[in-house]
Amino acid sequence: MSDLRYAYWMSQYRRVYVPGGSYFFTINLLERRNNHLLVTHIDALRNAVRKTKTERPFRIDAWVVLPEHMHLMMTLPPGDTDYSNRIKAIKIRFNRAIPATERRDQTRTTKSERGIWQRRFWEHTIRDERDFQKHIDYVHFNPVKHGHVARARDWPFSTFHDYVKNGVYPIDWTDAPNMA
Repeated sequence: MSDLRYAYWMSQYRRVYVPGGSYFFTINLLERRNNHLLVTHIDALRNAVRKTKTERPFRIDAWVVLPEHMHLMMTLPPGDTDYSNRIKAIKIRFNRAIPATERRDQTRTTKSERGIWQRRFWEHTIRDERDFQKHIDYVHFNPVKHGHVARARDWPFSTFHDYVKNGVYPIDWTDAPNMA
């Protein structure tokens, strides 16, 4: 994509805000190659999410943390549309909790920004129950999809285990031949 087309696309970028809505997010580290920052500092990430939830309530519908990105499904309180500042708060809290060892380019150095996260995140507004379930399944299957484990139950950084405990998924959910 040419620089001019990219600049136009970015200037036209819009987010959808639905009061009390449910959303699916993909949040990536800036440097994804050979980076295990999120699982290495999983306690710092969990604390960042916990503190943000206390300050700005939301329900975690599903969550998986992989080495260099995470997927989060959240539902906001009735009338609330501010998911962007929740994601921002999680990123900032995580940044402050870990040592500053990452490489930073001149732009980030000039702006006094850390070089941990991609600036933006990807979101999808959940449309209905079918869409909700499809994204829940996607979150829980993601470690298998990326080859980190052969079965969802083997990935420790996932709400999959809560879903099994609550009887939503059988423990062998990804063992079935049709899950490949």
